[in-house]
Amino acid sequence: MRYTTFGHRTGLRVSEYALGTANFGTRWGAGAEPDEARRIFDRFAEAGGTFLDTADTYQFGESEELTGKFISADRDHFVLATKFTLGAAPQPGVSRTGNSRKNMVASVEASLKRLGTDYVDLLWVHFPDELTPMEEILRGLDDLVSSGKIHHAALSNFPAWRVSRAVTLADLKNWAPIVGVQNEYSLVERTADRELLPMAESLGLGAALWSPLGGGLLTGKYRRGTEGRLSDLGAVIHTESTGQKTAVVDTVLAIAEEIGVAPAQVSVAWVRERAARAATTFTPIIGPRSLPQLDGYLGALDVRLTPQQFARLSEVSEVAPGVPHEAIAGSLGGVQGGASSRVIPSAAPVA
Repeated sequence: MRYTTFGHRTGLRVSEYALGTANFGTRWGAGAEPDEARRIFDRFAEAGGTFLDTADTYQFGESEELTGKFISADRDHFVLATKFTLGAAPQPGVSRTGNSRKNMVASVEASLKRLGTDYVDLLWVHFPDELTPMEEILRGLDDLVSSGKIHHAALSNFPAWRVSRAVTLADLKNWAPIVGVQNEYSLVERTADRELLPMAESLGLGAALWSPLGGGLLTGKYRRGTEGRLSDLGAVIHTESTGQKTAVVDTVLAIAEEIGVAPAQVSVAWVRERAARAATTFTPIIGPRSLPQLDGYLGALDVRLTPQQFARLSEVSEVAPGVPHEAIAGSLGGVQGGASSRVIPSAAPVA
């Protein structure tokens, strides 16, 4: 397990893998019982894992309660992240959800009680609510940092333009910085390559990348009729709905056979290699529901793709850049004085 700084904007140290505790509880990992969740946590910790990611809304607070119990013997060893916005109540209410200062403070206080801790290392704003001004969100986060209830603040599932504005406002007003983003990313979901990940690299933000197996599609199990998120959870679902997705799964299975490892390990190894080539820290978020699944994830740490295999996977899964990126690429020959072939690009995208 490798440790790294979560982005350039913070000294927050995390393990290369993060255990996504999104499903701790009765549906941990779309099916694991609490006892199995405890065994998975223990194995993850034994392997050197330190970064735990949960949210108040997961199982209506049960995820945080179990996570708090699991880490209670050595709280300071773990980097604990949680989220607020959706609330922990089964029946949402306008005063118990969203990103207003009122809900932010109330949610964090409730999360600290469930987690059994005085502070959270990283607080994610889970989703935009399309109502609360960014200034209000940032000022509330700054107050929580100043009070010591959270150490760092970040944005989950926010579009790049909103993240960029938040980073700029926090810098200008000398508020606690936004240190990272969290979004889905895998060989079958690479749209973050258009804006979010180049932004993260340029601004020095860490990126937590969840669902590296594409909701289970990249394991190949749905071709065998095996149950999983598609049948059990009904969320974060990918199917072979396009020719490209079919081609991606075909390539993953072919390379897995070449190397002699599981397709899931090939898929995670590609995300790890993508992270190794990034200018800032990209951390895969895993969510195993059983010990064998966790061992499969950990086994991916030893999988090495050849440059040719990485290129095959990258090419078959590449998404169209879209507007304005395609026009920009087409104009480089002219705007760089007809010498673009001799220009060495910056290691990080230029902001």
